[in-house]
Amino acid sequence: MPVHMIKLVVGAATIDDLLDWRAAHARAGEPWVLRTRMTPKRADEMVDGGSVYRVFKGVILCRQRILDVNTVGEGVTARCEITLDEQIVRVAPTPRRAFQGWRYLEAKDAPPDLDEAAFGEIPEELARQLREAGAW
Repeated sequence: MPVHMIKLVVGAATIDDLLDWRAAHARAGEPWVLRTRMTPKRADEMVDGGSVYRVFKGVILCRQRILDVNTVGEGVTARCEITLDEQIVRVAPTPRRAFQGWRYLEAKDAPPDLDEAAFGEIPEELARQLREAGAW
């Protein structure tokens, strides 16, 4: 069973903000790489079907499939590079408290993907209001 990662998004309030940042900073043909300080000990489980779930302003809104995990450098200068799939999958908005760095997320605790065929594209502001009202 895959293990996922959960990570806070800093500097982007919405999925569209994240995509705009990616468009502004990506070079042609360059993979989407998430850089972190610590390499996950369970990296093999994460590459085997895991995703990075992204938290925007206290709510998990989307995920990206993990393609590869590599440690770059050695000793105190070592860093982790996680290569992600370009496709962003929206998930059921799920509240999540703030934390530092990243955490493992077991598959049983991961929010389900949104079925856009059944629900259509729900504007993020409407989804936020529905969550606050306790209707979603």
